[in-house]
Amino acid sequence: MSVAYPRRQRQLESLVQKLGLSEAAPIKWQLLDVALTHPSVSDSSNYEHLEFVGDAVVRLVAAEVLWENYPDSPVGDYAAIRSVLVSDRILAQLAAHYGLEQYLLVAGSAYADKAGQETRLADSFEAVLGALYLSTHNLELIRSWLDPHFKDLATEIRLDPARLNYKAALQEWTQAKYKMLPDYRVQEINNAQNNEERFVAEVWLRGNKLGEGKGRSIKAAEQSAAKVAFLSLGSL
Repeated sequence: MSVAYPRRQRQLESLVQKLGLSEAAPIKWQLLDVALTHPSVSDSSNYEHLEFVGDAVVRLVAAEVLWENYPDSPVGDYAAIRSVLVSDRILAQLAAHYGLEQYLLVAGSAYADKAGQETRLADSFEAVLGALYLSTHNLELIRSWLDPHFKDLATEIRLDPARLNYKAALQEWTQAKYKMLPDYRVQEINNAQNNEERFVAEVWLRGNKLGEGKGRSIKAAEQSAAKVAFLSLGSL
């Protein structure tokens, strides 16, 4: 059943096409509409409940991908890799890949909150997964397009000593070597455009700047700075 407004229906169909799904797929369009509605728009009809379902769905997809592609890996490796795959950072990247933000209904101050963009994108991405799952009560509308991302990311994570989480890796190193946490200093770039990296972060330790990076969110900028710092540890 279509949503009430034809323009919104066309928007949702556009997103579904980006996911590689047919418009004839058994999608519950009203659920997908709710999955892309931020709580700032409606207190009662927003993505929060679908996000709860989607959180379980994305963890299941990640687990199945790892089980099928790395059957001999230790369970500890599964857990470590999955924790990265289902992190807000990765889910927000996937949401940005499909342009999810242009379909997300957000009101007022929530829209202006650029610092919360990563969390907002990750939450709505999970909600979309929840809506697709509840449309069929299986993973047929999800795995065809999400599996390739998770396979590529899992390969990258397995080869990366920091497992793509440079903040955690850097923190582990600084605590082990100096019993200290790194300090992040973040500033917003005032003249940044909508699609540009809006924040610049520096990471400091014991009075020394270890790295600098930019990102569309505070978290992304900190990760970028931490990556620079982590990759330069051999020279410290």
